[in-house]
Amino acid sequence: MPAKGKHRRPKPQRFTRSIAVAGTGGAALALPLMGATGAHAATTTSAPEKAVQSVPVVEKTATEKSTAAKSARVTTYSVKSDDYLSKIAEEQDVTGGWKKIYQDNREAIGGNPSLIHPGLKLSLGEKATTRGTDTTKSSTSSGTSSSFSSSSKKSSATQSADTTSTSTGYGLPVTGGTIGTGYRVAGSMWSSGYHTGVDFVVPTGTTIKAVAAGTVVSAAYDGAYGNEVVIRHADGEYSQYAHMSQLSVSAGQTVTEGQQLGLSGATGNVTGPHLHFEIRTTPYYGSDVDPVAYLRSHGVTVG
Repeated sequence: MPAKGKHRRPKPQRFTRSIAVAGTGGAALALPLMGATGAHAATTTSAPEKAVQSVPVVEKTATEKSTAAKSARVTTYSVKSDDYLSKIAEEQDVTGGWKKIYQDNREAIGGNPSLIHPGLKLSLGEKATTRGTDTTKSSTSSGTSSSFSSSSKKSSATQSADTTSTSTGYGLPVTGGTIGTGYRVAGSMWSSGYHTGVDFVVPTGTTIKAVAAGTVVSAAYDGAYGNEVVIRHADGEYSQYAHMSQLSVSAGQTVTEGQQLGLSGATGNVTGPHLHFEIRTTPYYGSDVDPVAYLRSHGVTVG
């Protein structure tokens, strides 16, 4: 009996242990399988997330390219008869205003930004595009960038010096005109019994310019004076420009010295085309003072 018992006892114990081992082994085998399945599932779900995230990047890039294309667009503008640079800048929404237009088209316009004529072609945005290209190149060549920056500063300084040295804040109302009838010349043709201003003899279509900065008081047709403009200046005096064929400004508008007011003509009570010019102490007829003496007192040479 004891000998047989020795053979029987190990068997159940071995059977139990093998089940435990098998159970443990089964669990051990299952855990890697579950881990692999989980890893596979994580990989599968992460792919669509990356795909979704990439869509806005593509859209953003397309938008940026579209914006860059718009900003690089060059517009050619043809000057109309009643145009002046500040008006064009406002209507065309030019960043930098009339000074930017003048700077970009200085060769075409010439030395006086007020002297633009109908049909003149102006490029709006061209210089901005060129500078954008230079800026891009400068990221790969610091030498080029420094040179460009230095040139720009020198150019600006030169333009500033030119403006300061040649401008006194006052100028002639026309370029190249000679005085025909002088101030206070007596005559029955004038209701006051004398000539209240001076007449600059110029052909129809000559640019009429503001003699100094100020505010336009009136710009309209006024009987014997025809189309006229009256401007109030900082010193309290008023300048009048009469018989114009065309007006380029309107009442309430601020103008600068040399800015175009319109074109000369022969409207109103005249015998031929000319500019009738007056200086007044009020906006009204009868308050005239010597216009030639006034201009000379402000450093303007009158022929």
